[in-house]
Amino acid sequence: MKIDVLSDSDAVARGAAKLIAAEARAAILARGRFVLAVSGGRTPWLMLRALSEEAVPWQEVHLVQVDERVAPAGDPDRNLTHIRESLLTRVPLRADHVHAMPVEAPDLDAAAEGYSRLLQEVAGSPPILDLVHLGLGQDGHTASLVPGDPVLDVTDADVALTRVYQGRRRMSLTYPAINRARSILWLVTGAEKAGPLVRLRAADTSIPAGRIRQGQALLLADREAAAELEKI
Repeated sequence: MKIDVLSDSDAVARGAAKLIAAEARAAILARGRFVLAVSGGRTPWLMLRALSEEAVPWQEVHLVQVDERVAPAGDPDRNLTHIRESLLTRVPLRADHVHAMPVEAPDLDAAAEGYSRLLQEVAGSPPILDLVHLGLGQDGHTASLVPGDPVLDVTDADVALTRVYQGRRRMSLTYPAINRARSILWLVTGAEKAGPLVRLRAADTSIPAGRIRQGQALLLADREAAAELEKI
């Protein structure tokens, strides 16, 4: 895994936006579309705002979600709420190319299966996402792959549901879906992430993030998050 250390979270967000825009242009030139999977978080919302200012052929972009909380439409807990505010209101992305996780469905298990089928329609069978953006939790989780949850052991589905975590159930991409991606982009910012980042770089499989393939991954970190790396 390649790690680039930048000055602060704003620099991480801007750097990520430029990288995503370049990958989008290259993917569209090569394959006619770009399938981007987005996670949540403060720095990612900055990234999406910065991405809205980049030169991207938006008509050929498909946006999918890495994970989503089970909450009503428009709820501030929903990643989609912030994706709309940070990106979708700012760019000409086609409405039928925005693929929100169906967490408002009455049958969530069936909804997860349906989202898996949708990914196949958008990105092939099995689906190969062009770029998956991930964050890193203080407890070592990524996406909604959280410590101790049975979702960590799902190998026969690309989308699954978690138990309650921080007050909400989640719908999440699983390891097979993430590890199949052409590129993985980690954004890690803040001093509280310094310890988990050391474990991630070491591919420590005792934390969920450590089970993500590193060969196709780039990690952008700010100086605070990278502080412990410099001591190794």
